[in-house]
Amino acid sequence: MIIRILMIFLVTILPSVGKAELSYNSGEGDDGLRFVVIEGTFTPSDDLSEFEKVIRSFNPNVIGFDSDGGNIFKAMELGRIIRSNGLATIQLRQLECASACALAFMGGRSRYAEPGSIGVHKSSFSPTTPFNKEEAVSAVQDVTADIIGYMVEMGVNPALLQLAFKTEANDIRYLSGQEMANFGVTLSEGATDTAAISKPSSEAKPYVASRPSVSTSPKQIEPSRATIPVARSGRVRHPKGSVLMKASPNGKAHSLRRFTNGVSVQITGEEDRWYRVTVAGVTGYMHHTWIRVDQFDATPGELRLIQVKSFDNIDEAVSYAMARDLPLAVYLATNGWYAVTIAKPLDKEQALYFTKGLKKEGAIPSDSFVTMGNTYVMKICCGTGSSYGEASSAAGYGK
Repeated sequence: MIIRILMIFLVTILPSVGKAELSYNSGEGDDGLRFVVIEGTFTPSDDLSEFEKVIRSFNPNVIGFDSDGGNIFKAMELGRIIRSNGLATIQLRQLECASACALAFMGGRSRYAEPGSIGVHKSSFSPTTPFNKEEAVSAVQDVTADIIGYMVEMGVNPALLQLAFKTEANDIRYLSGQEMANFGVTLSEGATDTAAISKPSSEAKPYVASRPSVSTSPKQIEPSRATIPVARSGRVRHPKGSVLMKASPNGKAHSLRRFTNGVSVQITGEEDRWYRVTVAGVTGYMHHTWIRVDQFDATPGELRLIQVKSFDNIDEAVSYAMARDLPLAVYLATNGWYAVTIAKPLDKEQALYFTKGLKKEGAIPSDSFVTMGNTYVMKICCGTGSSYGEASSAAGYGK
């Protein structure tokens, strides 16, 4: 299916000079595949109702792009229109999709892009934007939260922003095929089936963080939704150096055997924040906080993080992290909450020392604590420093 789509695009579309406003170039292949290529730069004044008219009248299967980016919010608005109509997105190297365009591309229910065809970079404000420092920082916080929320809604790992931060606003970082697959920017070839997505779908749902679902057999994960990875394996990791496997998911249950840190475990199920595990032929239960899961982004080795706050929604977590002078990071946890931590992992003694000092200075809340972060699933954002220049990069996309 992918090869057929590429052949049609290559035969019928030629790269065009960038336009100052959006336009929609529609076409149809010999076998009936119908497509629309969105050309030009996203601007705040774009009337996307024109795009909706094209969709209704032409009934395309796939959407492509020839755009160097522009306004972030218009790009996300268009991406949501693409998603609500159940359309696929496809991107070729011969055409351009960079900066804010990458966000619009993410709207596809099914997505394919050639390696090197999607570009990202830091964002920047227009030189004429009348922001003082405080207003600019506040704007960056709002934009970052909106982008992260949109990416999660579209099933893309917001950790992609960390990669975008490393490329200046006047440059472009084009993603490799492996990077796009790893971050969920693209879906597998088998998932890109225009026959299955040619009609609007009512199944698209906004992302809702939930506890991981662990079972004895692999689960199918809807590509349209971001999900917490299934915990399948890991190693014992506890501050005291060892744990007692329990006969049932209860701290007061009968102990089966003690296992020291570093011992490999296979995770075969989950119940009420306890993993059902098998270790050296023994099957029992260990609490979520006792295992460093291989599929999660917890700290490596014996390093610790200082957790300073937790929130039940992503917007508040990101806004809190970016409003502080301290370099903070935000992690999605297994319980669906968002943990805000000091960005840099530390060894145990350093973590305890800095926690005590920061509390004494009033820099972090008094209930902050040191943790190995075993329940941290993935890093969502931030951790880039405390200066305005560093914080300003956090919008991640746009021009």
